Amino acid sequence: MILKIFIFCIFILGLSPIANASENNFYDKGKKLFNEEKYDESKFQFERSIVYNPKHSNSYLYLGKIFKIEKNTKEEEKNINTALLLDPRNEEAMYILIDLELERSNFSKVQDLKKDFKKICNTLCEKLTSIDTRLKDFEKKDAS
Repeated sequence: MILKIFIFCIFILGLSPIANASENNFYDKGKKLFNEEKYDESKFQFERSIVYNPKHSNSYLYLGKIFKIEKNTKEEEKNINTALLLDPRNEEAMYILIDLELERSNFSKVQDLKKDFKKICNTLCEKLTSIDTRLKDFEKKDAS
């Protein structure tokens, strides 16, 4: 009996890297297809990646980017929010969410998100200037 349990455990542990490899493979294929602007095919690969690992935040990020290209704001926001829920330090997802709120003219939300963005930015800190510029442009339009 102990031998059967041992063999079962070895079998299960052996499958774990295979599942992880599949998930990464789908994500990598999706990213490659996304960079080639094959959005429908890449969307399918990111969805497959999520099936293997529902907590793969970058798959949600790329799905959000695809929905932005497709001008499906509702799905874009849902996927970006999921990416941020899974990885609150995802700079790119935070910037996309700020961009969405700027398009909606939700300035109070942008200010809150900008504060969070300042705390987490490492590689996209230069985007803060862009956010500030866009906020000032909106304020000038409102003043006119």
